[in-house]
Amino acid sequence: MADVVGDLSSFSFETGLTDDEKKLLYLRARSAGLTFCGCAHAAFLCKLVHSLRSQTANRDSVASGEDGDLCVGILGLGHMGKQLLLSLLEKSGIKPSHIKISSRRPESAVKCIPAGVECFFDNRRLAAWADVLFLCCLPSHLPKVCADLRSHLAKRCLVYSFTSGVPVSRLAQLLGHNFIVKPQYDFIDGDSADVWLSCTHLTTALTDPLLIEASCPLTKSGGIFLGLNWVCAVLYSLLNICTSASLGSSDTLSLINSLLKDKWQHTAELNTRSFISASCASSLHTDEPFPWISLADAQTRDTPLLCFLSSSESMQQCISAAYKSLLQTPAKKTL
Repeated sequence: MADVVGDLSSFSFETGLTDDEKKLLYLRARSAGLTFCGCAHAAFLCKLVHSLRSQTANRDSVASGEDGDLCVGILGLGHMGKQLLLSLLEKSGIKPSHIKISSRRPESAVKCIPAGVECFFDNRRLAAWADVLFLCCLPSHLPKVCADLRSHLAKRCLVYSFTSGVPVSRLAQLLGHNFIVKPQYDFIDGDSADVWLSCTHLTTALTDPLLIEASCPLTKSGGIFLGLNWVCAVLYSLLNICTSASLGSSDTLSLINSLLKDKWQHTAELNTRSFISASCASSLHTDEPFPWISLADAQTRDTPLLCFLSSSESMQQCISAAYKSLLQTPAKKTL
């Protein structure tokens, strides 16, 4: 059906705004861009973790269920929680039966969640079950949420926080947990930010190569920049997952490099000294796991990985290629 008011300027959103209000219209694009980037980056991380686990599924210490599939929890079903759920189902390849949601009003969520996704109100149950736990709650709810989660999170559970205004170091204190990723977005002025105005439907937008390119963590083309600290946290997450599985450092490096180099045929490669100091690397045997890395520290301090990535344009290109390839590859539909 044709839009009968499509050509009538008096029905447009901008009609009636003052000049000062029109100067703030860029916030619409920024809001849409933040939602898209947040969901796309979370889906990318889950695809990497899912792929890593699938390659080590025969190890009992990795598998949390009989099939070893990744278990993803979403705490909070507001705007961000709903958009994240759609993104993971569309892009990650994770089964609906392996996604659970804790919401204060689970009865009202029935109409907006797909079949197979379980929704309840029990933060502790969700924390004990999940391999990756997304925090999509309001900052005002965070102290109570953290009190619920504290002591119920397994060390191997990766917490990913979308809660604004709370730095990762504070979150680590509240949770008593250091396996946490907290994206920190920066904004760059420019006309390129208007690209996000096309994000009216997220699942459709996630198939747009232009938007995927604009959301790439190591580019600034979309006016929203994430940067190397987040990339370091993602790579250290993969390292910790292998460590929790008692995987030797040599096998760990081989797996992580294969996830990235499969998408970028180049000589760039991560090695032991890319992740840990030279003194630690020299004493680490190939069959010995990497030490556990505090992600809270990795996102707030200079690390060997940050130094390596900062000086390796080739590895940055490799990571960007992996990001775009993984998001542009349709997820296998599973039940």
